[in-house]
Amino acid sequence: MITITPKHEFFIGIDSDGCAFDTMELKHKECFIPNTISYWGMQGVSKYAREANEFVNLYSKTRGCNRFPALRDSVVWLNRRPEVIARGIHIELPQSLLDWMERENKLGNAALMEEVRRTNDPGLKRALEWSLAVNDAVTKIVHGVPPFPFVRESLEKLSAQGDIMVVSATPNEALEREWAEHDIAKYTVVICGQEYGTKKEMLVNANQYAPNKSLMIGDAPGDYKAAKANNTLFYPINPGAEEASWKRFFEEGADKFFNGTFAGEYQQALLAEFETFLPELPLWKVV
Repeated sequence: MITITPKHEFFIGIDSDGCAFDTMELKHKECFIPNTISYWGMQGVSKYAREANEFVNLYSKTRGCNRFPALRDSVVWLNRRPEVIARGIHIELPQSLLDWMERENKLGNAALMEEVRRTNDPGLKRALEWSLAVNDAVTKIVHGVPPFPFVRESLEKLSAQGDIMVVSATPNEALEREWAEHDIAKYTVVICGQEYGTKKEMLVNANQYAPNKSLMIGDAPGDYKAAKANNTLFYPINPGAEEASWKRFFEEGADKFFNGTFAGEYQQALLAEFETFLPELPLWKVV
């Protein structure tokens, strides 16, 4: 966890992938999913594996979660498909990986490397190889993707009165590279990725500010949960309607936050709309 020193009256946490940048589809469809199919033996059901991974990471209420729980949940959904069962295929993740996820609160490569060094466990080694391969693919493929329209303008407006923290489940190396590439890191006081812990833990920093003077901007239900756990206001970037969400934030949401009219009726209307964008259950049949 990291603790910042307040410099302004207001605090703003901002997610990165799928929120500030239109990188979610690119990262998952071109980087995560091909490596997941390859490393975890899903070739025989690759079509269904792709659908399960896209559902968990992009098109459901678990959107934006950490890669390791996302892998676990994708396998659970995949194994419940009648088409996969009919082919006699059942994907198993190493129990050592599942156990590590239960006891570790910093679910990133650094913590996994340490666990591999400590245990020399083959299942954890494979998980680390998979995760590193994903990172390599992201480094090679994900570049030249600018922030959504009105992100830069919003950051300029927010940084004049608020301390901005990037709050993300993405590895720090990728975050720092992407925010620097587009010259928007300068608006932040710190960039925090998975190595710093959970989003809930990062947003503990919001408690240093007065009530209704901290805000989280995110595109996933997990972002809202982290904000709510820290008594932080939440502005949703609706998946599939990101440009409109940022335009609305720049034109009215930021001002409402600064003038004290964001909490209450305005936020409730935003949350009700956000709730309609992502389902809890997939469209396909499960057993």
